[in-house]
Amino acid sequence: MQEMLYCQQCGHLTAERLVDGRLRPVCTKPECGAVTFFDPKLAVAVVIERERRLLFGRRREGARAAGRWSFPAGFVERGERVEDAAVREAREEVGLEVLLGRLLGLYSMSGETVVLAVYHGRAHDGEAIAADDLDAVGWFPPNALPELAFPHDERIVADWREQRGED
Repeated sequence: MQEMLYCQQCGHLTAERLVDGRLRPVCTKPECGAVTFFDPKLAVAVVIERERRLLFGRRREGARAAGRWSFPAGFVERGERVEDAAVREAREEVGLEVLLGRLLGLYSMSGETVVLAVYHGRAHDGEAIAADDLDAVGWFPPNALPELAFPHDERIVADWREQRGED
């Protein structure tokens, strides 16, 4: 059953209709007919390296992919600069102040609503601690990683290695 949605233009009830090859909420008021497009959500992650080891956080019980490890990451808030969100997420998740380097890449998957922007980062203040959605943190060499939480984590590590000229 479709969730009840109201038109963002006039407040009238919507109904699902095929628009541009996809079912989308369309205003049922004939004078309006506005189509609602759900935009993907942007998230950020930071690859933090120290002495040839990468920082990962273990996702706490109740979090998506609990018990598995991922990079410090989170959503970009409306009106927030992407780079500021990356710095904030590193602080909130692992307690580190980071200086961002270049963008490592953008990651998306068919059927997923989240697009992930991943930056290189260097810790310049603080010690890594588990906070927010994490219950542990650890520094791992790229050839001995823990069980990773998300499919994009492996792609991120591979891209990081490639940019460093490693196999």
